[in-house]
Amino acid sequence: MRALRYALDEAFLSLWRGRQSGALSTATIAVALFVLGAFLIATSNLERLGREWNNSAELSVYLADTITDPQRAAIDKTLSGASVVASRQYLSKGDALARFKKTFADLSATVDGLGGNPLPASYEVRLKGGAETGVDLLLAEIRQLPGVADIRYDREWLKRLSAAISMLRGVGLALGTLLTIAAALTVANVVRLGLYARRDELDIMQLVGAPAVYIHGPFVMEGTLQGGVGATVALAVLGAVYVGLKGRYLIPLASAINLSSVTFLPLEISLLLLAGGMLVGCVGGLIAAMGRS
Repeated sequence: MRALRYALDEAFLSLWRGRQSGALSTATIAVALFVLGAFLIATSNLERLGREWNNSAELSVYLADTITDPQRAAIDKTLSGASVVASRQYLSKGDALARFKKTFADLSATVDGLGGNPLPASYEVRLKGGAETGVDLLLAEIRQLPGVADIRYDREWLKRLSAAISMLRGVGLALGTLLTIAAALTVANVVRLGLYARRDELDIMQLVGAPAVYIHGPFVMEGTLQGGVGATVALAVLGAVYVGLKGRYLIPLASAINLSSVTFLPLEISLLLLAGGMLVGCVGGLIAAMGRS
C-alpha cells in the first residue's frame, strides 16, 4: 500500500513537471481510442440494423402482365403452403399504381403521361426469421412457376450489409491497433524523458538497495494515468459528438433506413475502452522503465 501511494505521488509530480510532453501522449491515446470507439459505434448500430432487417425481411414476387388466373392461383397456393411465410398480400396493378402515387406524389404526373400502368401486380410476402434454407427452397420453387416475372429478396441486401460490416470492423480494428501501438510508444518516450531527468536520483536509490517497485513503479503509474486520462477524454469527445449529431443527423438517418434508434456505446464497452487506455499507458510506462534496467 505504501509503495502504491509513493508511485501515485511521484507519478502526479512527474506528470505536472512534464505536462506539455505528457499532453502529447495523452492526446495520442485519446485519438486512438476515439477512432476505435467511433468504429465500434458504427458497427454495433449496423449489426442491430441487420438484425432488425432480418426479422422483418420481405419477399416481393412480381407477376407478368399476361398471367392467367390458374397461374396466379398456383403461386398463391405455393406461398400459402410454405412454412417460412409469415403473411402475404396480393397487390393488383391498380393497387400498385395507387401506392406509388401516394408514396411518390411528385412523380404522379410522369406516370400518368406514360399512357398506361407500367407497374406489375405482385405478392408482398413477409418471411419468418431464421429460416434461410427454407427460403432458398421457396425461391427456387417460385422461380419455376409460370407467370412469375421477377423476385426481389431483402436478405440478399442483408448479405451485402453483413459483408460491409465485417470489412468496416476489420478496418477499424487495424487502424485502432496501429494508433494504439503508436500511443504506447509515445507514452514510453514521454515517460523516458522523466526517467532521464531523475536518473541521478534513481541511481542513488539503486545503490542503497531500494526495491524495484519504488524505482520503476512511479513510471508505470505515470503511463497508466496518462492512458486513463486519454481514454476518458476520448469517451467524453465521443459522447459530445454523438449528442451533437444525434438530433440533427442520426435520428433522421435511422428513420430513413428503418432503424429503431441509433445508440451510443454500451457501458461495458465504454469501461473496456477505459481499461484498454490504462493498459496501453501501463505498457508504455513499463517499456520505458524496463529500458533503463
